[in-house]
Amino acid sequence: MTSSRGRQETQEERADRQWSELLQELRVAQTGVQILFGFLLAVVFQSRFAELGDTDRNIYVVTVMLGSATAAALIGPVSYHRLLTGRRMKPETVIWASRMTVLGLVLLFCTMCSVLLLILRVALHNQLALWLVGAMALWFVACWFVFPVWALARGRSGRPETDDEERGGGGAEPTDRGSDAT
Repeated sequence: MTSSRGRQETQEERADRQWSELLQELRVAQTGVQILFGFLLAVVFQSRFAELGDTDRNIYVVTVMLGSATAAALIGPVSYHRLLTGRRMKPETVIWASRMTVLGLVLLFCTMCSVLLLILRVALHNQLALWLVGAMALWFVACWFVFPVWALARGRSGRPETDDEERGGGGAEPTDRGSDAT
């Protein structure tokens, strides 16, 4: 089964290509998250940690929990794939792994904002920390979500439609979901 526009590939070929692309994206995100999480875990063992007030300790706990959830969501697609390998469900695996990755990015956004809040509160000891975190949160949202959506909207309105990947959609979901057995 091939598409009448864009790449000429079967549903299985598309799923294989999309899985490979998703793995490359996950490698970048997972490495950063694992390093960040490792640093977070080490903070509690630093001598200055005892000097933190209740609010900063609570922010730290929330940050560690967010970091844990982020790591789980971004490592989850690997487990999902491993458990479903050989069951002829690659297109479904790609769809769910893509959804977990987006969830992981949202959690990473929250983790990064929480880490920044903790660090800037400790460094600045004033309300400027909140404003700086707010500005950085807007920048994250712009880079991770607004710019890609904007590019997608421009790509759809300015050119004839082609394959999802060529439109900038990231193509994590196969467009032809004909059968469950792949």
